[in-house]
Amino acid sequence: LLGSACLAGDGFAQPAAPKAQAPVLVTSCGQSPGPLKITVFLKRLGIEHEYKADANDKDVAGRKLKTLIVVTGASLKGMGAAGVSMKDELARTAALIDAAKKAGVLVIGAHIEGMARRAQGAEAGDNSDEQSIDAVCPKAQALVVRKDGDADGRFTVIAKKQNIPMIAFEKNLEIEGVMKSLFAR
Repeated sequence: LLGSACLAGDGFAQPAAPKAQAPVLVTSCGQSPGPLKITVFLKRLGIEHEYKADANDKDVAGRKLKTLIVVTGASLKGMGAAGVSMKDELARTAALIDAAKKAGVLVIGAHIEGMARRAQGAEAGDNSDEQSIDAVCPKAQALVVRKDGDADGRFTVIAKKQNIPMIAFEKNLEIEGVMKSLFAR
């Protein structure tokens, strides 16, 4: 892959990353701003996509959707503005991923805001970011993870346990190279 983005190593053999195709639906599990960062790079690359904060199973039905990118990370502010709870987000995301898998849509789990997203503004006992990760990553067919977000090995453990290819990158500017390699024809 391009730049310093690479398949996460740690000495474990992992499957090759699947080839993603357009059109793409981008959303989050937790109403974080992360999906908007991904859409910037998809637009630059000319990859047909749609961002929908409240994407659900009905957004998959009857469409020629090929790839679903679900960004993990909960924003209590974002959920408050959308009038949804973490429980609502987890249910919406589960139904969306199930519908995508049934329709043969590639599911990519992404964590692009690093460790700051996992700890940012979290009050004692708030594990909404971790719930978001648990809802998406083990069900994904590929993971895209900013390395500092995996400082504790959380994503590497999921990738190994579920045999999911994980593409790690250092800086958000490398997302473009990661997307370019995933969508290479």
